[in-house]
Amino acid sequence: MQFLTSDGVQLTYDDVGIGQPILIMTGYAGYKEIWRAQVKALVSQGYRVINLDRRNHGRSETTTKGLRMSRQAKDVAELLAYLNVSNVDMMGNSMGVAVIWAYCSLYGDRLIHKIISVDQSPKMISDESWPYGLLDLTWDNFPKAAEEMYHVHTTFKRIDDSTFAAVKAAQGDHKFDYALNRPLLYDHAFQDWRDVIGRLQVPVLFMAGEKTPFWPAEHAAATAKLCPHGSSVVIPQAGHIIMAEQTDKFNQVMLDFLG
Repeated sequence: MQFLTSDGVQLTYDDVGIGQPILIMTGYAGYKEIWRAQVKALVSQGYRVINLDRRNHGRSETTTKGLRMSRQAKDVAELLAYLNVSNVDMMGNSMGVAVIWAYCSLYGDRLIHKIISVDQSPKMISDESWPYGLLDLTWDNFPKAAEEMYHVHTTFKRIDDSTFAAVKAAQGDHKFDYALNRPLLYDHAFQDWRDVIGRLQVPVLFMAGEKTPFWPAEHAAATAKLCPHGSSVVIPQAGHIIMAEQTDKFNQVMLDFLG
């Protein structure tokens, strides 16, 4: 399905199932097909799944406009309004989580039911107040050190063949433009969402992969302590793409939390 944003950018999304709505978003350079197994599980349990390829991601339009987290959040707000969706669950992986925090920063959590954060630290620059940042990223080497993530193998366990094939089929010859999206990455890395998380009044589950390559897995528990209704879980034998590495365990935790 296609949706045109207020600044004229064509976004691609799936909208399947009926019942309680959940919006899901993947991370930087990702494709919505990475959630294949979660979409199937959610629909089977009576959820309506809205799976979004954010601007410049997946099969959505590539543009030089709006390469910042605030515009990503506005895209979400416009899509929800277009679909007339409220009381929505939200789930994101990596930068997809940061889009949720950006949305909450701008619009609050009035339309949100529950949130699942999948392996994303709320602050990517480590300092004396937060030791759970990205790799060795500090204020001294920001922003260039943020690009070290390009050279890191994101998974610990092989993702299942069906999901891998679905992502590759969606990708085709439509490659993610890392150079073009550098401003988005820098804006993402610059943010500190801890104040936003501290004001949330909805239940939030913070998940981490035990073997995540980007930050200590302890970020999940530390972030949950900031959240009035936060909880956390570390998934064993999983890296950054938990939902495609430990699918059965992830789906069990996801469905238990959504309840």
